[in-house]
Amino acid sequence: MKYRELVDGDQRLAICQLLEQDPDYSHNEHVLKQALGMLMAHHIGSDLLRNHLNWLEEQGLVTVDRDSVPTLWIAKLTVRGQDAALGRIRIEGVARPRP
Repeated sequence: MKYRELVDGDQRLAICQLLEQDPDYSHNEHVLKQALGMLMAHHIGSDLLRNHLNWLEEQGLVTVDRDSVPTLWIAKLTVRGQDAALGRIRIEGVARPRP
């Protein structure tokens, strides 16, 4: 496995886990970016975060609202995404949580 694939998998898992911890299972991209940097040491740019959100949406792990606030995306975890965040299912391209 390539280094970039490992990092991408860890970042995607971190996004799902952050959403899973929220009472509404959702955050806007600004909050996600800040939380990834502060809590999980995944400092990423806006373009990469949006790429991850698009990818997670394609896999059915999140839904992304791009219309409520035109300049700010809002991600919401799906049931499948919660299963991935908690390690109940394996998704190729998303790291597994550690015990």
